[in-house]
Amino acid sequence: MANKMKNKIKGLLIAAVILVVLLIILLPKLISSGDAAGGNVTASRMNAVIPVKAHIVEPERLSNTVISTGSIMANEEVELRSESSGKIISINFREGSFVNKGDLLVKINDADLQAQLRRTESKVKVAEEKEFRQRTLLERNLISQEEYDNTFNEFNASKADYDLIKAQIDKTEIRAPFSGIVGLRSVSEGSFVNTNTIIARLQNLSSLKIDFSIPERYSSMVNVGDELDFRVSGNNEYYTAKVYAIEPRIDPSTRTLQIRAMCGPKKDLIPGAFANVQLRLKETTGAMLVPSVAIVPELKGQRVYLYKDGTVVPQNVEIGIREESRVQILSGINVGDTVITSGILQIRPGVKVSISELN
Repeated sequence: MANKMKNKIKGLLIAAVILVVLLIILLPKLISSGDAAGGNVTASRMNAVIPVKAHIVEPERLSNTVISTGSIMANEEVELRSESSGKIISINFREGSFVNKGDLLVKINDADLQAQLRRTESKVKVAEEKEFRQRTLLERNLISQEEYDNTFNEFNASKADYDLIKAQIDKTEIRAPFSGIVGLRSVSEGSFVNTNTIIARLQNLSSLKIDFSIPERYSSMVNVGDELDFRVSGNNEYYTAKVYAIEPRIDPSTRTLQIRAMCGPKKDLIPGAFANVQLRLKETTGAMLVPSVAIVPELKGQRVYLYKDGTVVPQNVEIGIREESRVQILSGINVGDTVITSGILQIRPGVKVSISELN
């Protein structure tokens, strides 16, 4: 029984030794064959041709439009205020009506000033008669030049007092500085007003102004006379205006350039309204444009992939104006280059590609 057991163990040991020898002999061949198979797969993947879409760069005409927001303003607008304090004794305008330049709109009580004016007027008359008599006597050498000069100075002082009171009376009359439509008044007859009281607003609507701003990078492209389109909330109609004034400096807090345009009178446009502005800048010829999907953003700039001799070649570019679906390329590529526009995430530099479609 013991001999049978020993023989069995001996046979198992011999079989194990034979198995180990076989593994030692065959394992390197299996590994080498596996590596060869994997290399073939990798090589096949590297040699695979990826179909992509592409765009051939051609010189194009670029119509640059800047989108902005602004406000509509009256051609002229002023807050009517009094230059002196007092009680209003008459209001001579109807709210929302048209008034002409120079029309008397509001009169403030000036009874005390009128009394002073009459007294000063009589003083001027007396001084004038005295000056006439003294001048006659001087011509006959009956008085000295000094006596006449004193009388003449008194006459001039009386006239100055008269002019001063007249100027104070004028300040009690609020007249229209220009022709326009007067708005809602905030006072009534009998109200006491001072220099801070806003009586009403006067607006000249013979034309309208549009105030807006654009980013500083467009400052060299805008000129007086450029046209723009704008519309207001609640109205889908577009109106046309022309730039007539440009602020000669960039706002350092917002880095924008302030612009003012002018358009003709429009019944459905009200000063103070919010405006959506589309400014048409100078048209560029010979611009290089590529689809937006071809641009790959990077930390240090922008990149595109070019198709050259069936392979992918990366190229850093500088971009300019953006349109809805296209981007202007300022530098980095040339006219005639083929820019890849699809499969951007799958391709890598040096990968072989084929163009399936040009767009």
